[in-house]
Amino acid sequence: MHLLLVEDKDSFRRLLVQALEGSGWEIHAVAHPQEALAVLEATPCEIMVTDLRLPAMSGLELLKRAKRMRPELRVLLMSAFGEPSDIVEAMAFGADDFLPKPFDLDVFQATLERLQALTEAPSPDPREPWVAQSPSMSALDRTLGNLAESGASTLFIGERGSGRTRCARRLHTLRHPKAPFLTLDAASLGPEGPRGHQLAMLKGGTLHLQDLDGISPEGTQGLLRALGAPGIHWSGSASSLESIPAPLRPKLGVLVLSLAPLRERREDVLPLFRASLEQAARRIGRIPPVIDLRVERELLSRPWIGNVAELLWLAERCLSTCPDALLAALPTFQGMSQNLLELSWPDPGPLESMLARVQEQAEALLIRRALKANGSKLMETAQALGITHRLLSQRLREHHISLEDGGSGTP
Repeated sequence: MHLLLVEDKDSFRRLLVQALEGSGWEIHAVAHPQEALAVLEATPCEIMVTDLRLPAMSGLELLKRAKRMRPELRVLLMSAFGEPSDIVEAMAFGADDFLPKPFDLDVFQATLERLQALTEAPSPDPREPWVAQSPSMSALDRTLGNLAESGASTLFIGERGSGRTRCARRLHTLRHPKAPFLTLDAASLGPEGPRGHQLAMLKGGTLHLQDLDGISPEGTQGLLRALGAPGIHWSGSASSLESIPAPLRPKLGVLVLSLAPLRERREDVLPLFRASLEQAARRIGRIPPVIDLRVERELLSRPWIGNVAELLWLAERCLSTCPDALLAALPTFQGMSQNLLELSWPDPGPLESMLARVQEQAEALLIRRALKANGSKLMETAQALGITHRLLSQRLREHHISLEDGGSGTP
C-alpha cells in the first residue's frame, strides 16, 4: 500500500519514515507540495500524511487539490499550529484525522492502521439513497433503528438484488458510521475462512457475508472458526434461511430480517429512482433531469424483475442517455450495439492523466459487464476475467461496485 508523506522539515520527515520501516508501507516522502502532487499524478497512493504549514502552498490547499485528483484518498493532517477553524475546514474537505505535534509515534502508527482499514474496507457512504416509504420497508427501517444498539449478528433474507447488502450497510451506519465495512462473497471462502488480516483490520467494524446460499462445505468450516473473532459485527444475506448451511444458522442468524422484492413495495419505486438519479448526477457534477409524468407511470408499471439492482442500473443509464433537463422517456436498447463501450470525456489535463481516467472508466465498465454475465458471482467473474478473486475484490472496492446491486456503483 502506497503512503505519501509531505513534511518540509527533513529531520521530522526522516523520523516518521524510520518509524514506519518494516511495516509494509511503500513510502513516498517529499518536502514540497508540488512534489506531492507529482507523486499523486503518477502513483496510486491510498493515504497521504501532510503538515498544515508547507512552503508555497498550505496543507489545506494541498488537501483540496489531492482530493480532486484522487477522491478516494485518505488524508491525515498534522501540525503544531493548527487553528480550530483550519481543522474544521480540512474535515469538511475530506480529511480523515488530525494529529497535533508533537505526537507519540505509537499513536501515529495506530492512526495509520485505522486509515488502512478504512481504505481496504471503507465505511458506507452516508449519502447512499435509503427509501422506506412502503409499509414493509418502513417496518424494516424501524427494526434497524432498534438494532443500532445491539451487536447481534444479523441475516438479511430476500431475492437477489432486492437490497440485502444495502440493508446491512444501513445497519452498520446506524451502529458505527465511521468504522470499516467489508463485504465478502461467501462462495469465495475456503477452508481458512476470512483472511487473518481482514479480521484484524475489522475490529469495531462489520464483516458482511453475501450470498450464503453458495458457500462451500470447506468455506462453512472456515467461517465457523472465524466467527469467534472478537470485536467484529457479523451479518449475512441469502435467498432463504433454509438455503444457509445448518451449522451457520444459529451463529449468523441471531436476528433474521426479511426483505420484500421491489415489485411488492411500489411506494418506494419513484423516491428511490429520484434519489438514485440525484446521486448519479451529483457524482458527475450535473443537475438531475426532471422526470416526466409518463416516465413516472412507466416506472410504476414495471415488473422490476431485477429488483433494486435493476432500478439503480436504469437510473445510471437514464443520466448517461438524457442530456436534457427533462427525462421524457426511458432509454430503449433495440438496435443498439451491445459492443459499444460508452466513456465520458476526462477533465482536460496532461495526456497521461486523461488516459488514466479513461482506463479507469473502461475497467469499471468491463468489470460490471463481466459481473452481469456471470450472475454477480465473484469466483466465476474472476475466472472469466483471468484474475484472482482477491484482485477482483480489490477492483470492486476501488470502483465502488457492489455485487448485491448487480454491479452498480455505490460511492
